[in-house]
Amino acid sequence: MTAGQGRQGGVTGALYALIVNVCIALLFAASFAVVRASYPQQRASIVFCMTYAWGTLTPLSELAVHYTPQTLFFVALSYGSFTVSMLCFLAGVALIAERPLPAWLIPTLAAAALVGRVGIWNVSRDTLLFGVVFQAPYYIIFVINTAIAARAARTSRDPMWLLLGIIFAASACYFMAKPFFAAAFGFGDDPRAYATSGYALFSQAVGGLLMVMSGLAVLLMIIRLALRSSQEASETDTLTNVANRRGFERQAAAMLAQAERDGKPLAAIMFDLDHFKRVNDSFGHATGDGVLRAVAQAAQRALPDTALIARLGGEEFCALLDRTTLRGAALVGQAIRDAVAEIDPHLPRVTISGGIAQLRPTDTLVTLLDRADRRAYEAKANGRDRIYPLLSLDRSAEPEEGPLLL
Repeated sequence: MTAGQGRQGGVTGALYALIVNVCIALLFAASFAVVRASYPQQRASIVFCMTYAWGTLTPLSELAVHYTPQTLFFVALSYGSFTVSMLCFLAGVALIAERPLPAWLIPTLAAAALVGRVGIWNVSRDTLLFGVVFQAPYYIIFVINTAIAARAARTSRDPMWLLLGIIFAASACYFMAKPFFAAAFGFGDDPRAYATSGYALFSQAVGGLLMVMSGLAVLLMIIRLALRSSQEASETDTLTNVANRRGFERQAAAMLAQAERDGKPLAAIMFDLDHFKRVNDSFGHATGDGVLRAVAQAAQRALPDTALIARLGGEEFCALLDRTTLRGAALVGQAIRDAVAEIDPHLPRVTISGGIAQLRPTDTLVTLLDRADRRAYEAKANGRDRIYPLLSLDRSAEPEEGPLLL
């Protein structure tokens, strides 16, 4: 192969890589736009759509530098669009990690990138100084991305964040290494020379690969968050904002399995509002709905953070308490009863009757709740406004659950 043929191959390869990167960026922009349209609550998706939409301008600008006489304009557009794209990417990562960035960070990075680029405008492109200053903003951005991902992986134990952290760290290394590759192999002393250099082929190929890896990982993360959000919405009671029956059954099955694996106690509380029909008949259904919301909120405040509470229908509620014995459930049930008695004074006063039961080795969710429900009926039959078995009068507790002591 002659030198001319090798150069021509490098030219073709570099320009081909630029075109491929345009197509990849457009596909990702379209994908994030579809996610945004399908799941409007996923705000990060529109930020990543902007990331890749701006990103298309960078390889397009590099192509324009090669094929048009407007070199200065397209050189500026290439740098500016890529910088905006990377800053959008940083904002998107912070959004999905739920780690708000300091308000000054992105403007400061943008200003530093602008000042740095202006400062090296007349510096030879083949020098290490030019490469270091040129790539520094992107290196810093991906170091921050890596830190965000590492912290999210540590707190959430989510392997997806670990994967993102690895990709971001590789990207940071890529931007840190680029100036040294450029200084060693050269990419021409003018913008046109870059588009036809072997370095451009390396830069676009490796950068494109990292772009695909980052984009796919982030896209999967957002889709997973969207699906999880949809599942939570379908399993949440819209009136009281606690779990509905569907959500309760799914989460309860996991809690029972965990209790069995760990050999730890688990207890259930079934309770409903006394004479709730009178509230609706006397004050109207809007007031009744307000009472149900207030009761759910009062119960949530009284329950431990790890407890599961659900509205099973009408005025009937259920709570599951992990690592809790029958006595502990009785104390929590009494705390719920006291909290309900102190709901908003502008609402009608209501009381609750409830029953408690502790998980037995042979229990299913159905049998556990059935025992608690029978105790709730006993509470109603004995005057209402109480939790059964009574803490000091439990003479009929099942042997597996043991006596309740004061």
